[in-house]
Amino acid sequence: MILSASRRTDIPAYYSEWMLNRLKQNDILIPNPYDANRLSRVRLSPEDVDCIVFWTKNPAPMLRRLDEIERMGYRFYFQFTLTPYDQTIERNLPAKAEIVRTFRELSRKIGPDRVVWRYDPVIVDRAHPVEWHLRQFRSLCEALHRDTRRCVFSYLDPYARLGNRFSPIGREDMLAVARGFSEIAEAHRLPLFTCAETIDLSRFHIGHSACIDPKLVEQIIGCPIRSKKDAGQRPACGCAESVDIGAYDTCLNGCVYCYATSGDKAAQRRALAHDPASPMLTGTPRGGERISDRTAPSQKITQLSLF
Repeated sequence: MILSASRRTDIPAYYSEWMLNRLKQNDILIPNPYDANRLSRVRLSPEDVDCIVFWTKNPAPMLRRLDEIERMGYRFYFQFTLTPYDQTIERNLPAKAEIVRTFRELSRKIGPDRVVWRYDPVIVDRAHPVEWHLRQFRSLCEALHRDTRRCVFSYLDPYARLGNRFSPIGREDMLAVARGFSEIAEAHRLPLFTCAETIDLSRFHIGHSACIDPKLVEQIIGCPIRSKKDAGQRPACGCAESVDIGAYDTCLNGCVYCYATSGDKAAQRRALAHDPASPMLTGTPRGGERISDRTAPSQKITQLSLF
C-alpha cells in the first residue's frame, strides 16, 4: 500500500506529531466525508505500508521526526511545493528564503532523489505575467537545482470554488511558460515534467509525471511493485493508486487557489478539533460509528522471476 499524506492537507507542516503517533500505533481512522457515522480503519505497519508520499509547502516541523520514522522501517519521499507567490496568494507560509533553506535542509537529510520540487500552480494574470514567472523560475532553479532531481509544474485549474478570482490560462501563455521553463531547466540540468496536464509539451522536452510515481517508489524501496492507475483522480492524472489519510478543510496554509479548503474559518474550526493522540486527524470517535477495514495489501513483488 502506498500512503498519501496528503493531497487534502499539509500534514508535515501542521500535524507531524499526530503522524508519528499514528505510525507508532500502526493504525488510523478516516471519516467518510459524506457520512460521519462511517469510519475506515487503515493499518499502518511497515509491512502494510510500502512507501509514504508526503505533500507539503513547509516540512520544517517534521524534519526532527524523520530519523525516527525511518528507524521504524518506513520509506518515504516528499512532494515539496515551492512557488514564488507572496502572502497575498499564499497567506500563511514563512518567507520564501526560509522555505528555500528548509528545502535544502530536507534534501541534505534524505537525499535529492527523495525531494520532488513542485512549481504548482502556474497562475498567469496581470500581477503574474509570463515574464514574471520566467524570472522567478530562474531564481528558484539557481537555488534548488542541486537539491532535487526533478521539477514538476502545472497550470492553475479554475475550480468552481475559486469563482472569478483567476482566469483560465490561454494556450499561447501555456506554451510561452513551457518554452521558457524548459530553457531554464535545461541550463540547470534539471528534468522538467507536468502534472495532470493534457497539453503535449514534448517539443520542449517536458514529459508527463505522476505525484504517486510507481517508478520513484520502486527506486526508493529497492523493490518492484504492482501498481495501477488511481481511478479516483482526474483523467489526466498519472498517479498510482494510494490511500490518502488527510482531511479536507484542515490545512492552514491559506493558499487562495486551494481546492481542499472552503475557507480560512472552516480550516481553523476543524484544526481546533485536532488532538495529536486521536486516531483521527480531527475530532475523536464518539462511539457507535460503523468501522470498516480499508487497508490495501502490499504491492511489493518479492518473488523472483526466472525469466
